[in-house]
Amino acid sequence: MRRELKHLIFYTGLIVMMASCQFGGDKTVENLAPNAHQVTAEEVIQTSSYTYVRVSADGREYWIAVSKMDVKEKGTYFWSVGAEMRNFPSKELKRTFPVIFFISDFTDRPITLEKQTPGGYTNQMPGEAMAGKQQAPEKTGISVEPVKGGITIASLYAKKDSYAGKTVKIRGEVIKFAAGIMDRNWIHIQDGTREGSGYDLTVTTRDSVKVGEVAVFEGVIALNKDFGAGYTYEVIMEDARLK
Repeated sequence: MRRELKHLIFYTGLIVMMASCQFGGDKTVENLAPNAHQVTAEEVIQTSSYTYVRVSADGREYWIAVSKMDVKEKGTYFWSVGAEMRNFPSKELKRTFPVIFFISDFTDRPITLEKQTPGGYTNQMPGEAMAGKQQAPEKTGISVEPVKGGITIASLYAKKDSYAGKTVKIRGEVIKFAAGIMDRNWIHIQDGTREGSGYDLTVTTRDSVKVGEVAVFEGVIALNKDFGAGYTYEVIMEDARLK
């Protein structure tokens, strides 16, 4: 009897110890990257392309959107890279979110300094993020031939004032793609050229492409475009078409 009781106590203690190692919504995980956020999923709404999640952290709640994925209510999640959007209308849900964050690295695993996604915030909380110029991290090893009758990204930045308001063609590799934000798709392309700090071009379009694809876009160049909430672009190609 005593032997069975000892075994019971041992296994009970083992179960408690294992449970304490799990990530709980009320327990802050240590050693997170300075720009990583730990949140609890309070409400999950699935749509055809996105998963909308009402999350809580430190007594406050806010909405985020991620590419469609399995998210469990009351689960603990982490993120570090995203973009704030204000008055974002979801046609599928038939509702407008006053403030929502589109997150690119939402995960159920802690984001440590070793596992951190490049391009994250620097110790910022939602509402303080996304200030300043928007550029994707520079990808090395890209070498894209200019399209006939087009220009390079370096040429665009070197003579940006002369291209303002004009339609140009640029070929580049797709570095990032985000669909259906503010009723348009957002694409970052790079061609391996640079002028000063200008190596990345943001393109807005209704066409779809895949990350890693080399594509030609034709659109109108705008300078110092401000979409609000510090979401500003020094150079952007708008209403582009995939050629």
